[in-house]
Amino acid sequence: MTFFIINFVVLMEISIMMNLFIILGVIGPWQIILIIAVILLLFGGKKIPELMKGIGKGAREFKKGLSGEDEEEQKKQDNADKK
Repeated sequence: MTFFIINFVVLMEISIMMNLFIILGVIGPWQIILIIAVILLLFGGKKIPELMKGIGKGAREFKKGLSGEDEEEQKKQDNADKK
């Protein structure tokens, strides 16, 4: 009897996960095109390169922050060592 209950519960969990997968779906090419079109409508063609440039600068600064030292501090230490 417990086998049937466990089997039923497992089947229900699988069914719920499959339904979520169907509801959420897979992002296909048409969905990507629609998302790009909405972004273009919201921000316009001129604003998007500026946004991407800002994201790139932020990512570079984040990577520098992870390394621990800033370039300016490193240059100051190099100048102090030379003197």
